[in-house]
Amino acid sequence: MNELTKQMQQIMHPRAVLVAYECETAGYSIPRSYLELRPVNEKGRMGAGIPVTYEFMNSLVESYTESMSGIPHGRIPGNMLLCDPRKGHERYIWYNPPQKRKMYFQDGMHITDGTFNVPGVIYVVERECMDIHAFKGTIPEERTELYLAPFFNVTGADVCLGSSSLKKPQDMDFHEFQEYWEKRFWMSEFSHLGGGRNPTRSNLVSVTEHARNNPFDYSELQQSGKKLKDILA
Repeated sequence: MNELTKQMQQIMHPRAVLVAYECETAGYSIPRSYLELRPVNEKGRMGAGIPVTYEFMNSLVESYTESMSGIPHGRIPGNMLLCDPRKGHERYIWYNPPQKRKMYFQDGMHITDGTFNVPGVIYVVERECMDIHAFKGTIPEERTELYLAPFFNVTGADVCLGSSSLKKPQDMDFHEFQEYWEKRFWMSEFSHLGGGRNPTRSNLVSVTEHARNNPFDYSELQQSGKKLKDILA
């Protein structure tokens, strides 16, 4: 049973009703319309009406605007693979080609902060959670094989964002949205080996240090058993 089917089968109960009245009298001293809020009890009966004020309506609009402010807008970047901005179903997938990245490490990792060569990566952001995958090549296609991301703070594909305190912008276009989430990953301190296992064939510390002054060694990547089309479904 998928999530949509589950939601459709849930029973919802009314708790309040907005009732709009319109006056047919032509007198200018009488308001032409009137709006009231009526609570609904457990038996489905409406209670006494409460006049709806401008202040109440303004607070509704402000609440709605605030709840929708996190939805990105504007031109969709060329590296965006999937975009679902529906409220409650937010999901975004995009990629970066292979490049150099600044990386930071806690003292206990015994790796000096610096710039490292990294493979192409695919980000999956769903609500407030992030997954990351690695891939070979520069532009992924549906049949592109996915690999375990060769980074610390990642378990499987799940990113631990515990040390990230970056403030989320209130009104973002898609570019700013991608930038915010990428910073949450790359600017956090790498502190631990996700799941206690190396996501690479060799020791991840050695793989990371080697990529400091050399191209990333793709032979170190381990297959995740998925293709891009699997996470786009």
